[in-house]
Amino acid sequence: MNYNLSQLPERTEKPREQGFTMVMDKGLSVRETEDFLEVGAPYTDIVKLGWATSYVTPNLKRKLAVYKEAGIPVYFGGTLFEAFIIRNQFDDYRRLLSDFGMEYAEVSDGSIDLNHDRKLEYIRELAKDVKVLSEVGSKDAEKIIPPYKWISQMKTELEAGAIKVIGEAREAGNVGLFRSTGEVRSGLVEEILTQIPFEKILWEAPQKAQQVWFIKLLGPNVNLGNIAPNEIVSLETIRLGLRGDTFTDFLDMENVSEDFRPEKPTGRPGTSMPRG
Repeated sequence: MNYNLSQLPERTEKPREQGFTMVMDKGLSVRETEDFLEVGAPYTDIVKLGWATSYVTPNLKRKLAVYKEAGIPVYFGGTLFEAFIIRNQFDDYRRLLSDFGMEYAEVSDGSIDLNHDRKLEYIRELAKDVKVLSEVGSKDAEKIIPPYKWISQMKTELEAGAIKVIGEAREAGNVGLFRSTGEVRSGLVEEILTQIPFEKILWEAPQKAQQVWFIKLLGPNVNLGNIAPNEIVSLETIRLGLRGDTFTDFLDMENVSEDFRPEKPTGRPGTSMPRG
C-alpha cells in the first residue's frame, strides 16, 4: 500500500481461498487488459471471459498470455460450456480447454435444462483435467429455485469435484440470488450459509449495493464475482472500510478520537433530549 492506516481489517493474501474476487471480462482488448492489470492485478484472483465472448474476441491467445504473465488465471464463461454440450460437443469442449491451456472450467445450466445427475457427471469428468467452478441458479428470472434445492445442488456439486460453487446473478445482478430490482434474496443467502461452507461459495454480485450487503454480512473476506474491471479498486476499498458504505464497519469506535464517537444519550427516561 502507499501509506499506513491503522484499524483496517485483515485481508487474506493471494493465492487465497477466502476474499476471492472474480472479475468479469466482457471483451476487453489486449491493451485494455494491460491497463486493467496495471492497477487491478493485486486485487484480482481469477478472470471469467463472460458467457461466450471468447468465441468472438480478436487476439484471444494474446490476451490470455497477458493474463498469464500477470499470474491471473482465466476461464471461459459457463454459457460457452452450455453452448458446447447442447450441440453434443463435450469432447470438443475438453479439447478447447487443452488447446488454450485452461486450468479452470465453469459448469453451469443457467440457460439450458440439464438433468442434475448429468451435470454432476460433467463436473467429475472435467475435474480430472482442470479445477471446476460450478454455478447454481437459473438465468431465467421466472424460474425460482427453492432454498433446499440450492443447498442440495451446491452440496452434491462440491462432492462431485467442484472447488467452489457460484451463486448465479447474471452480469446484471437481477436474477438468481437477487430480485429483478437487484435486491438480495437475503433469506435464501442466509439459509444457504447454514449448510454450505462460507469459503466454498462465490457470490456473483456485480452491483455496488450487493457487494456492500455481502461484506456487511460476511466481512471483508467474502468471495465475490462478476466484478467489472473498472470496479476492482472500488471493491477493495469497500472490503477495507475505506468507502462511505462500510466506513465504520471495521473501526473500533472505542479507540478513535472522542470528537468522532457517537454521542451518548443523556437525560432520564421519559424526558426530552437536550438540544444542541
